[in-house]
Amino acid sequence: MARNNDLAGKEQAFLAAARRFPQSELAIRRLMGVSEDFCDLCGELAEAEQALARVPQFAAQKREERQREWQELVDCLVVEIGEVLAEHGRVKPDPGNPD
Repeated sequence: MARNNDLAGKEQAFLAAARRFPQSELAIRRLMGVSEDFCDLCGELAEAEQALARVPQFAAQKREERQREWQELVDCLVVEIGEVLAEHGRVKPDPGNPD
């Protein structure tokens, strides 16, 4: 059962990175297969995006602060993933992505 959760988590991690770098899907899959660090980075992006999506549930006085914090983390993770992909010949995030 844990293996299924692990596979689902890896798929969520892949999807988070692929949304940001759709032209690099193959490179993302390859890197995730050989680099646990890259896998973790993509997983952190998926988790941060999920947390960002839950911000509207926060009390009004905390909402703006949490929105900013999670968006900053997402932005930093996208940059880090982009740097790793650039090292492997894939560079730019999808300009159509709103985040």
